[in-house]
Amino acid sequence: MKKTSVASLRSHLSAFLDRVEKGEEVEIQKRNVSIAKIVPIKRVDQNKTSLGCGKGSVKFLGDVTEPVMTDDWEMLQ
Repeated sequence: MKKTSVASLRSHLSAFLDRVEKGEEVEIQKRNVSIAKIVPIKRVDQNKTSLGCGKGSVKFLGDVTEPVMTDDWEMLQ
């Protein structure tokens, strides 16, 4: 784990973020006292959903292409 001061972090932030992106932790110190730690977040795995996984789980009643309402809408009057 890399330790750095607040001043060094400010001036070299992008370099420290590159290290964190590669999996390293960075501990931030103020007057030689640790105050924070920057850690990499766990990357989300790719979506493992497969197409068609819910096939057959829904039952349609009636014709899905026909209008649901049989009355005229009052907004059309």
